[in-house]
Formats: sequence, structure tokens, C-alpha cells
Amino acid sequence: MFTYMRQEPGFYKQVVFLAAPIVLQNLITSALGMADTFMVGMLGEAPMAAVTLANIPLFVVQLFIFGVQSGSSVLTSQYWGKQEMESINRVLGVAMWVALSVSSIFAAILVVCPVEFLSLFGNQQDVIELAAQYGSVAGLSYVCSAFTMMYVAVYRSMERPQLGMYILVASMMLNTFLNWVFIFGNLGAPALGVRGAALATLIARMMEVIIVVIHMMCSRFLRVRLHLLLRPGVDMVRRFLRYGGLVVFNETTWGLGSSIFPTIMGHMAGSTEILAAYTVAGNVDKICMVVSFGLASTASIIIGREVGAGRPQKVRGTGTSMCILAFLCGSVIGLALFLFAQFLAPAWVFPLFKMSQRSASVAVMMMTIQAVVRPLRDFNSVAIVGVLRGGGDVRMATIIDTSPQWLVAIPAAIICGLVLQTEILWVYLVMMLEHFIKCFLGVWRLQNDSWVRDLTHA
Repeated sequence: MFTYMRQEPGFYKQVVFLAAPIVLQNLITSALGMADTFMVGMLGEAPMAAVTLANIPLFVVQLFIFGVQSGSSVLTSQYWGKQEMESINRVLGVAMWVALSVSSIFAAILVVCPVEFLSLFGNQQDVIELAAQYGSVAGLSYVCSAFTMMYVAVYRSMERPQLGMYILVASMMLNTFLNWVFIFGNLGAPALGVRGAALATLIARMMEVIIVVIHMMCSRFLRVRLHLLLRPGVDMVRRFLRYGGLVVFNETTWGLGSSIFPTIMGHMAGSTEILAAYTVAGNVDKICMVVSFGLASTASIIIGREVGAGRPQKVRGTGTSMCILAFLCGSVIGLALFLFAQFLAPAWVFPLFKMSQRSASVAVMMMTIQAVVRPLRDFNSVAIVGVLRGGGDVRMATIIDTSPQWLVAIPAAIICGLVLQTEILWVYLVMMLEHFIKCFLGVWRLQNDSWVRDLTHA
């Protein structure tokens, strides 16, 4: 296995150069997200459950935006290998049109009928009403986020990941400060509770847009052509829908599937405590994911560049080494998470969130299972999102990523949680089945060279 880790001089230096800003960006974002959860959690379990409930549809929007971002990255990295800057402008234009249109629709729904819409995801009226206060404001922030993320994705795909790190770190720091101001009513501001958390998010995202617009006007590295953004051309739209559209479908479908899991929990007995535990465990999980996300993005950039530059002979070895590196990193992170769940979290973290004994025990269970599955999840993330997508095998990556979830994990979770009404332990265990199936399919696919495809010539 370790023979695949031998790469040409400078390879791992390049991996660190590309991955480190992405990992740091996501680590700070996740850590500050944990701080947001802590602030809302200080208001009680009901407000924390309400934010979790409101974030179910917002998570789908976020995954859609990430899908458009990933789809544009697949094309951008290959065009970057060819140094076709005009085509990169056109990819950015299509991505912005798609992401802004869909995020605006969701924002309008949450503004016009938040209670009715969020009632689809929970059954406790007091939690739903609190969730509506949050969602009706937070939904608007995703329109701003869509604009920012498309621009950041293009720069990341051109081996300039630092821009996204600077913008999002500044944004999240402002978001956390404004949470402190608006949630609790500090510095003379009114105490707005969960609505204050949403308002802080919206203001921070608006600042991101201002920074991006200024950068667009001043940057000499990528000269943004407004006419290409507004009119990217039929050929680029067709190409994006054919390949990037599959990635968008992949991430959106996966996001919808992931939102079903907390929806199932929201209809189980003791749902408030379960959702509160799921929120805390989910934030810890996001922190644990930052390394695999950085490695996946790096793999996609390097492999896409090599395919676009006409050097497919280097791709297979690079992909294998990145997948093994992800598995090894996941093993180390999984061990750390297990120790955290068993010893540190019960003693230091859960009391800060004022969690009940039931919520705390459920959170420990969830994080323990996450720790065991972590190596497989990190391997899958890099294999699917990084290697297969970066190599142009978008269709098979979509099948591997979505089929196990929808055909196995979701039906099993529905049967356990809603039909058999089992304990949350069994529901959470069957949710993890998809990762074992993905790992098997990913290894099978990577064993041949059929996943290496130049999408710019299709």
C-alpha cells in the first residue's frame, strides 16, 4: 500500500500548499460554527433544536451551492490546465446564474411562509415557531453566500486557495462577534435570540459580497469580463449542464438525503433532546471533516489540471496516493474523536451547552460511531469528490455517492426510526451503512483507468 505513496519530488509540498489554506479556512469556519451553536445553546435546548430544524432546508441549499461550486471546479481546473481564461470566465458566469437563481427561490419561500414550510421537518410547534424566526432571515444570507462561493471556487481551482481563506475567516469572525451582540443584546443592541443569530449571519455574508466585488474590480490574476458573466454562451451552458449538472445533482440529492435523517429524528419520541445532541455532534463532525475536505479539493485541483494539460499518465498514481493519505489521516482523527467523546466532551463540553443527561448520552453515542467510521468517510470523500470528479468521471462519482444513501441508508433509517420505533442508536447505526458500500465501490472504480476523462473536449 505504501509504495503508492512514493511521488515525484515536490508533490507533497504542493499538496500542503493547496490543502493547508482550505483546511485552515474550514477549521476556523467549523470552530466558529461551534461557537455559534454554543451561544444559541446558552438560550436552552429548544432554541438549539429550532436552529437545527431551520438548517435542514438551508443545508440542502448549502449543498446545492457546494454542488454548483464543485461542478464549476471540475471544468475550471481542466481549463486552467489549458490556460483558457475566457472559458473560465464563462464557467463562472454559468455557475453564478444557477446558484443565485435557486438560492433566491429558497430565500423567498422562507420569507413568505416560514412556519408552513418548516412544519414539514418537525412536529413541535414551539420549536417550529422559533425555527421560523431564524430561517426567514438566514435564508437571505444564502443568496449572498452563493455569489461569494462561486468566485472563491474559481480561484481555488486555479491553485489560489488563499483568497477563500481570507474572505471566509474574516466573515466568520464578524459573524461570531455579531452573534454575541444580537443574540444576547450586548453593546446596547436588543436581545433578539435566534433571530439575532440569523441577522448576524446575513450581515457577515453581505460583507463577503462587498469584498468579492472589490476584488473582482482590482484583480489582475483573473480579469473578470462582465459580458462573459452575464452571457456565458450556449456552448458553456450545455457543457456545464452536462458535467457540472451531474455534480449539482449529486450534492443536492445527497443533501436532500442527509436532511431526511434529522427529519426522521424530528418525528421520533424525545425529538428535542435528540436534535440537540445531533447539533452538537454534527458541529464536532464538521471540524473532523476539514482535513478530508482539504485533501479532496486538492486532489480535484491537481488531477483536473493534469488531465486538462494532457498528462493523464500521472493521474492514477496521484489519485491512489491521495486516497491512502486520506484514510491514514482519518484513522488519526477518528482516534482523537473517540477519546474526545469518551472523556473530554462529557466533562467539559456538554455542561457548557446545558445539555440534559439524555442529550449528552445520545451525543456521546453519535460521536463514538463517527470516530469508528471516520477513516472510511475520509477515504470516500477524497475518492469521490477529489479523484473521480477531478478526473472527469462525474457520472460514476454521482452513482457511487448517492445510490448507497437512497437505496440503503435512508430506507433502513425510516424503518428503524418511524416504523419499528427503535432507539436512536439503531437509527444512527443504519445511517452509517452507506459509507461501507461507498468504500467498496470507490476501490472498485479506481482500479482501472476509465475514470480519466478530458471534459473540455467533450
